[in-house]
Amino acid sequence: MKTLLRGAVLILGGFLYACVTVNVYFPAAAVEQAADRIVKEVYGEKVKQMQENGKTPETAPTEGNDQSGTLMPMTAVAYVLEALVPAAYAQQPDINIDSPAINQLKASMQARHSRLVPFYNAGAIGLASTGLLVVRDAKAVSLKDRGAVQALVAEENKDRNALYGELASENGHPEWEPQIRAIFDKRWVANAPSGWWFQNADGRWVQK
Repeated sequence: MKTLLRGAVLILGGFLYACVTVNVYFPAAAVEQAADRIVKEVYGEKVKQMQENGKTPETAPTEGNDQSGTLMPMTAVAYVLEALVPAAYAQQPDINIDSPAINQLKASMQARHSRLVPFYNAGAIGLASTGLLVVRDAKAVSLKDRGAVQALVAEENKDRNALYGELASENGHPEWEPQIRAIFDKRWVANAPSGWWFQNADGRWVQK
């Protein structure tokens, strides 16, 4: 009986450890959905309601032995798992994109976007592979407007850097910031209209 109980405890401990390990994985798909929503809001597109993920965790396999003394310990383990597994999965990251700071950054970027569009269209500015903007062709801007364009790009990049950091911090994982930035880099490009310029993986400028 003692050996069986020890085995049950080890199984339970290993299962819970696996659940905790899952919790630290970076939720790339959820972040991509969040990035699409934010990018579309900044670009001014209508956002479709995000579908809820209906996936449910699999239940732990039950022991089919009918031997005397086996059923009770495994049943006890099953009860404990039933109580703890939902709680463990409930800790899976739910990407929060509605904090006051995030909403303020989005509003600032939305308000600025209409002033950036003519420079996107002219090819004067482009989407860098860092998830930021750069002035890629200053000659496409009149001399009198170049200072204004530089200021707009600097303001936009300040907000974008703050947004990536805030998303990571708000979700309790500041270490996610580089991965969040990398996903946003792709979503800025994916949601951009044809004709805008972006940096590809090789660092070359390509027109979409």
